[in-house]
Amino acid sequence: MTIHFLTVAFLTLCPGRVEAQSEKPRARDLGVPFEGTPGPLNAITDVPGVEVGHTTLISGDSVRTGVTVVLPEGKRAKNQVFAGWFTLNADGEMTGTTWIEESGILEGPVAITNTHSVGTVHQAVIEWSVKNVQGLSWSLPVVAETWDGGLNDINGFHVKPEHVFAAIENAAGGPVPEGNVGGGTGMRVYEFKGGIGTSSRVLETPYGRFTVGVLVQANYGLRPQLRVAGAPVGLEIPELMPEGRDADDDDDDGDGSIIIVVATDAPVLPHQLKRIAKRASLGLGRNGSIASNGSGDIFIAFSTFHKNIGTEQSGLYDLKMLGNSDLNPIFRATVEASEEAVVNAMVAAETMTGRNGTKVYAIPHDRLREALRKFNRLRP
Repeated sequence: MTIHFLTVAFLTLCPGRVEAQSEKPRARDLGVPFEGTPGPLNAITDVPGVEVGHTTLISGDSVRTGVTVVLPEGKRAKNQVFAGWFTLNADGEMTGTTWIEESGILEGPVAITNTHSVGTVHQAVIEWSVKNVQGLSWSLPVVAETWDGGLNDINGFHVKPEHVFAAIENAAGGPVPEGNVGGGTGMRVYEFKGGIGTSSRVLETPYGRFTVGVLVQANYGLRPQLRVAGAPVGLEIPELMPEGRDADDDDDDGDGSIIIVVATDAPVLPHQLKRIAKRASLGLGRNGSIASNGSGDIFIAFSTFHKNIGTEQSGLYDLKMLGNSDLNPIFRATVEASEEAVVNAMVAAETMTGRNGTKVYAIPHDRLREALRKFNRLRP
């Protein structure tokens, strides 16, 4: 079987398709009244230097998967930046985190895929890094996952090394495709179609102008839990539930996962980034998540302020950091951007039919607006 895949390369290969992507409404376009000031793209790529790449695999009636990569400083840099991570509920995987906990440093891209493709993506990131990053002799890459086995033939192992290479090579700044793309292709959230979403916030502080950007791969939750800007949207749209699901694929307990990547250009150190990563939990709570028992809710945060940190070499390092009492605006920005990124993923996603005829509906934009209006939450 031939797998057809799309990457960010379709920016040049299929310009009409990209135009359609860029014209898709986002949550703010529908009148969702989010708090905070977004960056110009309202995306993780508002943090200077951050690049995102996707490979999307859609073939036949059962392949609905892919891989997404986030590079802190672009594919031609060593991407050695301070980082911290946090797990809200641990029924999931994010490799490389023990070394981040020990060293405080992220070295290389963050890759996100489906649960059964972590090994392939892990090896492929190492292979690409050894070939393309000068002086690199070893690697402990960060690869995270969520389960797409309802829509995707997850045991077909369709993600291959070349798909990872393509996602990295075609990663770019600028607008980030959302919804049914990359690692988010086969995902659902609150029993609507989910996937990749992103958002950002710009902060003016006495110490400078900083940006916080968030990217999520969302695949969790039950319909009645869904809240959007405080409105009980899930209760207002009880129909359009997933169809044709196998009993062993989706239980009625809200199990699933979400991976959240937080980026900033603020001068913060690893212990502070761990604190920042924790705040993504509050953004999920605003949308109704309870971090169910079988959910892998795992978050990583990094800062690009200190670049190419070679702390394995001896020397005295002169570092800058914000005082802990100055972190509140960054905490708030992380909460706000995490909340919005999830809703952006839902708004961008399209109805999808996949393995065994499983069908997951996109959230209807008109019904979302009706629910917000009913509870006086629709922005004029």
